[in-house]
Amino acid sequence: MQSISTGTLGTADLAIHGECDPAFQAVRDEFERNFTERGDLGASVCVIVEGETVVALWGGLADAETGRPWERDTLVSLMSVTKGATALCAHMLHDRGQLDFDAPVVAYWPEFGKHGKDRITVRMLLTHQAGLPAIRTPVPPGKFLDWEWVIAAIEDEQPFWEPGTAVGYHALTFGFMVGELIRRISGKSLGTFFRDEVAEPLGLDYWIGLPDSEYERLCPLILEPDNPMLQALEADPEPQSSFRLAFVNNGGILEADGFNTPAACQAEFGSTGGIGNARSIAGMYAPLSLDGSIDGVRLVSPESLYLMGRTDASVAIDATMNFPLGRFALGFDKDVTDLGLPMAAFGHSGWGGANGFADPSSRLAFGYAMNRMNYTDRWEPLARAAYRSLGYREGRYGVWLR
Repeated sequence: MQSISTGTLGTADLAIHGECDPAFQAVRDEFERNFTERGDLGASVCVIVEGETVVALWGGLADAETGRPWERDTLVSLMSVTKGATALCAHMLHDRGQLDFDAPVVAYWPEFGKHGKDRITVRMLLTHQAGLPAIRTPVPPGKFLDWEWVIAAIEDEQPFWEPGTAVGYHALTFGFMVGELIRRISGKSLGTFFRDEVAEPLGLDYWIGLPDSEYERLCPLILEPDNPMLQALEADPEPQSSFRLAFVNNGGILEADGFNTPAACQAEFGSTGGIGNARSIAGMYAPLSLDGSIDGVRLVSPESLYLMGRTDASVAIDATMNFPLGRFALGFDKDVTDLGLPMAAFGHSGWGGANGFADPSSRLAFGYAMNRMNYTDRWEPLARAAYRSLGYREGRYGVWLR
């Protein structure tokens, strides 16, 4: 690995630090362009191939107001990248024979079955087909941080559509519903299960429920005022649509002064509350890019990797978001394959730009995290450069070949 600690990007001192195998110089080049051309303020990227880290870079500013630099151990909110961690926990229970994806949710959580929800299966929860993307009950400020309150509200909710007949992104409720299954089956809260069964065995700096002792390493997310999501919400004329309810009726958790607070970071919020960096994202996916294990730590069997990467639900127009969103595996999204990259790849993106995935066919794991939320493609050039470094080329019809 080649150590890097050079460069002044643009008008600010945004030096890139870390290590990069010379064979993956293209990733380093694209990472620099993220700062000079694509609007990054502070960010990190990590690529692991065959279980070996070939890229671990970071740079820029963790805090624009104070000038605090992004350090090797800087942490940031990962938004919906968290769903990949939550899904992994569910797959671990399935792999152990404790969770049946085709069983009704009420088999594990009887109170869930009110108002016609008794036929909803675990598979429907994981593939965003349960019809429960939002809560109609007005959510008081901060109340989405109260696990028991949200679970009770979901139990009392009616589906927005007939479960199993449509796919609609469950942006916030996903983490509560899957997390409650994990809690009821394992006896551990979602954050505790992830820490005990994934993060600590793998040595990851990744949290679902950040301890007070780690908060000083956190950098704030910056929500740009021209964010397309905010613009879409303003244009939605229906106040009771599932889209508006999901992204507005949540007690302020998706506002900048909501998700950056200590209380939000400490909450075990399995949809958008994960805290980490690129190394921790790629590190979580590294065993999933191999046979389910790394360095003597096994998360799942090789058979589970097929279920993680198989497309289980696809949709032209998402029933919640009202625009094309893509395809889902069981708890993971398949947006990386929309780049034409190998179909075995699976992971999860995050609002504002973060992403992480595993590709068992290439034995590659990838993570990217940043603090400035925008919709400029920033992880995609990095992922493409990683594949080019492995000898892939873009063939006809956008399919990458090796």
